[in-house]
Amino acid sequence: MRVASVPAGHVYVRHLSPPEGDRVTRLADPRPCGAPSGSQQWWPPVMLDPGWVDEHADSFDVFHLHFGFDAQTPSRLDDLLTALRGNGKPLVYTVHDLANPHHHDEGEHRAQLDVLVPGANRLITLTPGAAREIAARWGRTATVLPHPHVVEPDGLLRPRPPHDTFRVGLHAKSIRPNMAPLPVVRVLADAVAELPGAVLRVDCHPDVDDAESHWYAPGVLDELRSMSREGRLELSVHDYFDDDALWDYLIGLDVSVLPYRFGTHSGWLEACYDLGTAVIAPSCGFYAQQRPCFTYGHDRRGLDAASLRDALRRAYEERPGPRADPVERGAERVRIARAHELLYADLL
Repeated sequence: MRVASVPAGHVYVRHLSPPEGDRVTRLADPRPCGAPSGSQQWWPPVMLDPGWVDEHADSFDVFHLHFGFDAQTPSRLDDLLTALRGNGKPLVYTVHDLANPHHHDEGEHRAQLDVLVPGANRLITLTPGAAREIAARWGRTATVLPHPHVVEPDGLLRPRPPHDTFRVGLHAKSIRPNMAPLPVVRVLADAVAELPGAVLRVDCHPDVDDAESHWYAPGVLDELRSMSREGRLELSVHDYFDDDALWDYLIGLDVSVLPYRFGTHSGWLEACYDLGTAVIAPSCGFYAQQRPCFTYGHDRRGLDAASLRDALRRAYEERPGPRADPVERGAERVRIARAHELLYADLL
């Protein structure tokens, strides 16, 4: 079965096939116009162009959309669905995000979902809570299939490095619209000071301090640097981690705190579970249904500081955090792959 997957090269999608392969062949991501030769860049996805569907209809059997349609208008997505129907190609849509973490305004993403969710032949999502919301909003049934492992199989066996401290990490990245790191950091800094041997590390990308950057967040790094000078946290400002550097960072933490005020699911949480790093996740979205984690109150209405302090103390007292069993993670990946294979076959 040939699947036009948007995208194909992302780790989530790659791990929808078992290591030894199966009957599913996913087309490689076409290189976007302007991307350099040999680039692994897949965004913006070329396959979302209705003209691509018409031109390549003979090369695939099923179209499977995951993410990457942020820049598509609802009208353009409707044109994509029309092209797929016209060529007799079924659409599978995995609903990763019910709220787009990159958008301040929910309206645009909702309008996109209002095209994709009713128009798809089959729906998949990652958690029962997301499936219930899909049923309530659109009257559609979504098959619930968990997120496969993120870290590669050899990384699942990697020993955790010994250390004497209790290391709490918050990575603000480039401060996407769904993040509110400063209120969370302020509470963590106070709470960490009350825990013997605990230290707080905060990471951030330099573009939040660049007035020419899309991600410019004036004042954020100023406050973090001030807190660092006061000895309340360790601040690390750096460019994006590659995978190896990210795994090194995560496995060196005892707990990773997600500073999200809205969202749905998290690949970061899955990576932490793979490596044995506990997660403190917000109450918004369905993070707590993905893998075992500690939770605190945080959503569009604001932060519940008391619940964050309580979650941190529990993580401190109940360490080490839960870690995925490598054998079960491998078996889970095979089950997820088989479920996808059967779903595709049922459409053909």
